[in-house]
Amino acid sequence: MLTKKTWIASIAALTLTGSAVAAEMPGKGVTVQPVQSPIAEETFQTMVLSKALEELGYDVKPIQEVDYSAGYTSIANGDATFMATNWYPLHNSMYKNAGGDDKFYRAGHYIEGAAQGYLIDKKTADKYNITNVGDFAKPEIAKLFDTNGDGKADLTGCQAGWGCEGVIEHQLDAFKLRDTVHHNQGQYAAIIADTISRYKAGESVFYYTWTPYWVSGQLVPGRDVVWLEVPFSANPNGTDTKLSNGKNYGFDINSERIVANKAFAEANPAAAKLFEVAKLPINDVSAENMMIAAGEDSQKDIERHAEQWIKANRKLVDGWLDAARKAAM
Repeated sequence: MLTKKTWIASIAALTLTGSAVAAEMPGKGVTVQPVQSPIAEETFQTMVLSKALEELGYDVKPIQEVDYSAGYTSIANGDATFMATNWYPLHNSMYKNAGGDDKFYRAGHYIEGAAQGYLIDKKTADKYNITNVGDFAKPEIAKLFDTNGDGKADLTGCQAGWGCEGVIEHQLDAFKLRDTVHHNQGQYAAIIADTISRYKAGESVFYYTWTPYWVSGQLVPGRDVVWLEVPFSANPNGTDTKLSNGKNYGFDINSERIVANKAFAEANPAAAKLFEVAKLPINDVSAENMMIAAGEDSQKDIERHAEQWIKANRKLVDGWLDAARKAAM
């Protein structure tokens, strides 16, 4: 028969055990719905976060793929919880139009140093001394990159709805290139694959791309291709895109930031802190993207990539989790 003292001690022990579990798993019983664009190369960064949230006890649902604009709307409405690929400042208009800081929680920079811009093959650049997109105003330069005989350069551009297409369209007007450049849009993976095939066949190529992404692992800047500067800053965001070294590639250096539903973040300080402190090295993302390009592109493959990265960077991830648990106390 339990004495009163033994009974009180048992209750106290159970309470301490429950508190320890709550401290270790502050997200227990809370459901999280991640969303992302259909770009396979953005799955890795989403899965790394999902795995970290699971270690905090959250019930993380399978990733839902939606267009960016739909993703922001679903998070603002509370139908989804977070997106790991808020391109900042490229997506500023979409972010603001879906409610901005009134609807979203956004703190920290998950991936930093993401470059974007225009490139051409090095062979043609060297032969004709092409260094600037403004050179394409010359019909004789534009014709070098004409793939369909209309006399215009064919630019492998940005898929509609991504945000980068707005910058390109703005710049075609600003740099007076409408008469000499055609902006080819479509499913980016398909049109860039065709561009790479043309490069391998010895043709001149002109394309837009970004980092982190696998393209610059196959067409290596400085070796196979070169970045082009722009005549001056011309950006829908009104920003000055000139870098500290004097170069100007026409696009802001972006970060990929984590955007979450504001009400969720306020109710879940552990998740909010994780979203703030998590950081992925851009070169690690590019390396994983190369594995996708090499055929390891299924959800299971990418999940394995995320698990392997976490294992190899256990100390770093534990630091995120420790900060998240402390925030929940």
